[in-house]
Amino acid sequence: MSFLGTCESTGCDAPAKLQCPTCLKLGIQGSFFCSQECFKSNWKSHKIIHTLAKGEGNEGKKDSDYNPWPQYSYTGKLRPGQLSTKRQVPEKIGRPDYADHPLGYPLSEQAVKGSSQIKVLDDEEIEGMRVACKLGREVLDEAARVCDVGVTTDEIDRVVHEACIERDCYPSPLNYYEFPKSCCTSVNEVICHGIPDMRALNDGDLCNVDITVYHNGFHGDLNETFFVGNVSDKHKDLVKVTYECLSKAISLVKPGEKYREIGNVIQKHAQANGYSVVRSYCGHGIHRLFHTAPNVPHYAKNRAIGVMKAGHCFTIEPMISVGTWRDETWPDKWTAVTADGLWSAQFEQTLLVTDTGCEIMTRRRNETGLPHFTDKM
Repeated sequence: MSFLGTCESTGCDAPAKLQCPTCLKLGIQGSFFCSQECFKSNWKSHKIIHTLAKGEGNEGKKDSDYNPWPQYSYTGKLRPGQLSTKRQVPEKIGRPDYADHPLGYPLSEQAVKGSSQIKVLDDEEIEGMRVACKLGREVLDEAARVCDVGVTTDEIDRVVHEACIERDCYPSPLNYYEFPKSCCTSVNEVICHGIPDMRALNDGDLCNVDITVYHNGFHGDLNETFFVGNVSDKHKDLVKVTYECLSKAISLVKPGEKYREIGNVIQKHAQANGYSVVRSYCGHGIHRLFHTAPNVPHYAKNRAIGVMKAGHCFTIEPMISVGTWRDETWPDKWTAVTADGLWSAQFEQTLLVTDTGCEIMTRRRNETGLPHFTDKM
């Protein structure tokens, strides 16, 4: 490998072998580093160069005149930004059936649509899920490193996409029913399925990053809501309670428990703290299929079918809102927002029912196992 110069990391004079890919795209000269470790450790200061080069900084500054839906009445203050071109996945990486379908149809999922039969995973399938979920967690942790003031959600998507490729994973959202990006980034009043774009994150925003990776035939799915800069105490509490809702629901998971009980636990805790539970979106079974039985609603008195058995694998992913539980969808047919424009938060884990309880397959593998937001409380 040829050397490009000297590493730009402070105090490091090692020969540089790498150049920042974003700087290359933007035509920025220099930006040489000796290793991925040096690049990542200098990311917070280095990324400012990208923001300046793009003319971004304040909300919508670059895209202030961008309005793809002039007749649409937004429920809150958030506006969409422009999208970058679709990212490509090397052919050598295994991909789900919808990856190359012209309309993104997951034919294997559609073949069992409507069935309430829940698959019991065997030992080999469980190990496949463990690997996929571990890799998914690593990718989300990479996204957490760059989620900060001035960073665009498109940049988060780039980091996620490249982290997937480095781990021999296909980013599951890409082309799923034609979803155009490699992860979902849901900011402020966006409940879920936000499309990464060129809008820069602002001080005080909440940003949920939803990751699913496909590795050796299995999907691993998780998400967290991150604080961007100085978040208000009001919205910090929303995030805290949302995580508590997920934790209380997970504590319920064991053989013999009814899936419908999960929503009762979540709504009880959310309402006790003055929040509402979104009803339009729910947890789901996951393994070789991205979404399948069981259906796992997060609200009380639901009619979910099924009883938990060892070997069941599914997600719990409550979406908790400051105001109404009702939602609307932007004209992009993906971005779900609160009907009143007030903010929402979400957390998700992939779970395996065991003989005695459950295994959190996508858990954070730090000393405490707690999500990233607790680092800033």
